[in-house]
Amino acid sequence: MDVKLFIACHKACDVPTDSIYLPLHVGAEGKDSIGFERDDTGDNISNKNPLYCELTGLYWCLHNLEYDYLGLVHYRRYFTLKSKSYQKKNGELSSVLTREELEPLLNQYKIIVPKKRNYYIETVYSHYAHTFDGNQLNVTRKILEELHPEYTRAFDSFMNQKKAYIFNMFIMPKELIQEYCDWLFPILFELEKRIDTSSMSSFEKRYVGRVAERLFNVWLFYQLETKRILPNEIYEMPYLYLGKINWRKKIQGFLLAKLFGKKYKESF
Repeated sequence: MDVKLFIACHKACDVPTDSIYLPLHVGAEGKDSIGFERDDTGDNISNKNPLYCELTGLYWCLHNLEYDYLGLVHYRRYFTLKSKSYQKKNGELSSVLTREELEPLLNQYKIIVPKKRNYYIETVYSHYAHTFDGNQLNVTRKILEELHPEYTRAFDSFMNQKKAYIFNMFIMPKELIQEYCDWLFPILFELEKRIDTSSMSSFEKRYVGRVAERLFNVWLFYQLETKRILPNEIYEMPYLYLGKINWRKKIQGFLLAKLFGKKYKESF
């Protein structure tokens, strides 16, 4: 079983040593080596990284790797099955998902995803509209109407939910990865043509990657709706974040966006 979990990295960092992990320098075009595989070789869209974020790595893997299962994780965010006490005692990097833990799950589930984020007082759409630019989702829906009208119902249903899989993290077999990416990237390429980024900051320009987080849910919602994938074939796995999250600042930013329309200007 050839399993590869590529780690989206934009700088040199410590990475797990388990054989399933492939550190990948995303947005590598024009940059010095950081000692990892680069996403600017072969068939690639590395130059789109300022907009597409980790998805330039996904595109590279899709077109340049051989695998049976492919997963996407981040240099600071990994799947884990270890308890909080284990993580505290042994360290977070030693607590990431291993091949030994993963392989039995691949025999039981079609898709592994991170635990959902709950927006509580917001829908997926209203949260995005308050924190970023809701028109980006409106344009995305229009593109779906043109390219995949059968998905618009799933889009509308998901946007009214209060929970979502985020981070563009997942593990799937090659067949599903291919189907998902064949659906996703043409939508993103068209979205890129229709959104003017000339006055955006570098943080705001990452909208394509953010929209893709939502589109993964739309795609999965449709697979469930059409029974292509069954609920018991999806495994929600905890994830860990390497480093500290400023929860006070994060919650403050969420409330300012919700109550006063203050858009996010940086990651928390």
